Amino acid sequence: MSASPRLYVIGAGAMGSLFGGLLAEGGMDVTLVDVWREHVDAIGRRGLRMVGHGGDRDIPIKAVRSTVGMPIAEIVLVQCKSFDTETAVLAARDIVGTKTSLVSFQNGLGNEEILASIFGAERVLGGVTALAASIEAPGLVRNYAELPTYIGEMSGGISARARNLSDLFSRHGLPTEPSSDIRLDIWKKLMANVGLSATSGIANLRIREVMAVPEMRETVLAAIDEAVSVGQADGVPIDSTEAREILGKIVGKGGSGENMASLCIDLQNHRATEIDFINGAIARLGNKHGIATPVNRTLVAAVKALESRYL
Repeated sequence: MSASPRLYVIGAGAMGSLFGGLLAEGGMDVTLVDVWREHVDAIGRRGLRMVGHGGDRDIPIKAVRSTVGMPIAEIVLVQCKSFDTETAVLAARDIVGTKTSLVSFQNGLGNEEILASIFGAERVLGGVTALAASIEAPGLVRNYAELPTYIGEMSGGISARARNLSDLFSRHGLPTEPSSDIRLDIWKKLMANVGLSATSGIANLRIREVMAVPEMRETVLAAIDEAVSVGQADGVPIDSTEAREILGKIVGKGGSGENMASLCIDLQNHRATEIDFINGAIARLGNKHGIATPVNRTLVAAVKALESRYL
């Protein structure tokens, strides 16, 4: 890897803009890639406006709607919506060379497998972050806190590549640690999304408000318990106690309890959701392993019904 590697972010939504902005501010050669014309144009005029944690400032950064004719990347962060993964990376495949590393920082299950099917498993790493962000207007992203980010090889173990990328990101303003079991870390984050994404969206409530309704809390925990059973059957060493501890950290003080889940915001804005990669993934894996997942299937059905009003 060169001393100043070229990095692209595929999907410049809230988290893509946050990651790209922090790394560019730290001196990396970063290009945001997104089809949202107003967002790209706003960044082109004044840079990326970042507000909240770290202070309000404008960050000079490149943003494009297409990568046609652009040079090969050394690193690609994939941060688009899960249902757009295949389309987005195929549109940008010309920037992926034989030595390009792709890191998925996306919600749910299956994104790394999609990338591996196109580019080869040896080029793909998984990523998980505790950071949170929101887009408040075209070219304007809010950063909520400085929290850790993890990357690792999907096959497990801490590789030199994962360690080097973690060091590189940390030096450039995105504190990152290598993970020895990124698949487990992805499942840990999935637990919270399984319980809170659909319930927040269906009820149109903030996360803490969802948990304050006894019947909704019961639904959240039941969905997570199903996911734990499915994960264990799929070889993931996670248990219900650990999953509920993760949930408690998110809902508790300093967590994301005051926020609405991103799936809820997608429903509010009449956008497609990632339900198929969250609760839908649990239902599919449950079917594969012969495990009943009635709560997750019901949450999928309810979200699909809400989407049907506008999709």
